[in-house]
Amino acid sequence: MAKIAFIGTGVMGAAMAGHLMDAGHDLIVYNRTKSKTDDLVARGASYAQSPKLAAEKADFVITIVGYPKDVREVYFGTEGIFQNELSGKVLIDMTTTEPTLAKEIYTEAAKKEASALDAPVSGGDLGAKKATLTIMVGGDETTYDKAYPLFEAMGKTITLQGPAGSGQHTKMANQICIAGTMTGMTELLVYAQKAGLDLEKVLTTVGGGSGATWSLANYAPRILREDYSAGFFVKHFIKDLGIALAEAQKMGLELPATAQAKKLYDQLADKGFENDGTQALIKLWWDQGHLPK
Repeated sequence: MAKIAFIGTGVMGAAMAGHLMDAGHDLIVYNRTKSKTDDLVARGASYAQSPKLAAEKADFVITIVGYPKDVREVYFGTEGIFQNELSGKVLIDMTTTEPTLAKEIYTEAAKKEASALDAPVSGGDLGAKKATLTIMVGGDETTYDKAYPLFEAMGKTITLQGPAGSGQHTKMANQICIAGTMTGMTELLVYAQKAGLDLEKVLTTVGGGSGATWSLANYAPRILREDYSAGFFVKHFIKDLGIALAEAQKMGLELPATAQAKKLYDQLADKGFENDGTQALIKLWWDQGHLPK
């Protein structure tokens, strides 16, 4: 079994780290808010005071944090991973971040005789809890093969997409798709409610046909329960869509539907809902997310 440094034990990371422990791996954990590591430490993980110290004695280093600036700090900061002797170690960033940053980490790791993969995930809090995440990987095949047993403990659909940065590009494609399914699911509910339909029946019917999507199956029921807790934060989705649009611009592409989705989520954040789950988009139509009477 491997010795793994796991950095970032938030909504997704805590569950993912737990699955690695279930698989018998020895974990060293670090999180900026220490209390978020308490459950893992109670189960036998050891706590490190910094990313540098977490990575020091690990064979594999897994990171899943919030924003590109956090990734950069965790890797390149004064207490970051790259402050160590890293020869032979495998670094795996599972944060959704910029493809260019993934390539930068890959290059720096190689200078230190280590290997790096970018491996962002999709599936939200439910996928993390059930170990059914989709994991999109960029990097070298030999490194991917070494890390595959770890991915297997956390996810179900695991694919090497290509060289460094390819995992992040694939995640951007994923987020572009989700932007459409989330706006579609939200407007479906708004329309059906206004038309006086039974929303439960509508969801069953649409979900059984060509309109079925993951968003419809997983987020629409939460809206009907008025549950806006974050499986995936609004603020992080805005970050992802911003990266996707910036990358598209670099490639000379216009993505008008994705741009409109980002504008809607920006409006939602401006109303103070940035820490809600992405299903809170309905709050642009339904006051505080309450089903209109």
